[in-house]
Amino acid sequence: MEARTWRGRVGVRVIVTLTFAVALLSIATGVSSIGFTAASTQNLFGGQIPEWAQETAGFTGTLTGFLMLASAFGMRRGLRSAWYSTVLLLPLTAVQGLVQSSPYSIPLVAVSLASLPVVLAGRPRFDRDVDLSASQLAALAALAGVQMYGTTGAYALADHFQNLDTPLDAFYYTLVTASTVGYGDITPATQTGRLFSLSVVVLGTASFAVALASLLGPAIEARLASALGRMTEAQLELLEDHVIVLGYGDLTEPILNELDGQSEFVVVTPDPERASELNDRGFKVLKADPSDEEPLRRVGIEEARAVVAATNNDAEDALAVLTARQLNPDVRIVAAATDRENVDKLRRAGADSVISPASIGGHLLVRSALGSDGMESVADRLSGESPKS
Repeated sequence: MEARTWRGRVGVRVIVTLTFAVALLSIATGVSSIGFTAASTQNLFGGQIPEWAQETAGFTGTLTGFLMLASAFGMRRGLRSAWYSTVLLLPLTAVQGLVQSSPYSIPLVAVSLASLPVVLAGRPRFDRDVDLSASQLAALAALAGVQMYGTTGAYALADHFQNLDTPLDAFYYTLVTASTVGYGDITPATQTGRLFSLSVVVLGTASFAVALASLLGPAIEARLASALGRMTEAQLELLEDHVIVLGYGDLTEPILNELDGQSEFVVVTPDPERASELNDRGFKVLKADPSDEEPLRRVGIEEARAVVAATNNDAEDALAVLTARQLNPDVRIVAAATDRENVDKLRRAGADSVISPASIGGHLLVRSALGSDGMESVADRLSGESPKS
């Protein structure tokens, strides 16, 4: 519980929000510093920082800001690599803010330095590996390989090109050629240069097309899935301190009505019709088997405050409870037993509390039939309804 309390102090939302703030400040400060060399921008350090360094820091600061945005989106998904990149970029944004030597960069430096310890404290929250398919890895490797080939080859053949003198010129030429921008400021001057340019055009455009298709395809697919009413990862990324409802049964509707407005919750059910209906009503729902580990990890079982299993099948509930308990030994699990004899079985499966609605209802009915007053009021209080006069 102590570890859980510590994790609760530094939530994913706080870390991601701070990272977004630093990213936006870095972009805004970088853009505002580009091309401005007024005396007011040189007073932060008494004009000791050269003008070229200020302008360079403005360009690189803007680029760093966009990289920070990518890291923030990665941390929303709990990616370990995004956390590492954020830890590396935060000191860089602070240094770039200092080099820009502008009063506008003071908030950037302050927020960057203040965010670093918060991000470091949240390290245990980011433990997911980058889930790239083999085709995506191959596309990235091909794209990087073509850039290396073009840069190295162009610099080696610098004598065959006009206006190509440095490795940066070679990289610039390769990038604008492969991306089909083709500004025309660096052009081949010989047959050898033209043949090499043809190879860069063919290989570069092919690698860009494959990379865009493999990397942006899943994102487009997710957007289409969302438009069609299906669950997407973005809807589950920031779930914290929530309740997971396993399955859908007769008791699920009263459970959802009680939870709505009191706590974040997500329903895991294999029934596609129920999943579609709940999604249309604005509830978070994942169409999957609640007894499988992968769906429970997707809905954040490690960060859940409670798990509720209350379908009409005690055997399925027991299996779902057992899986949830294995994935998070500390979470509170509550189950409903359809048959009274299954109460002990659900407890042995890992439920902290097991309630038999049928037994409770039968007890109240019998007490009321034998003349005990107030049973209806007790039932109303249990259901949350106002007692009837």
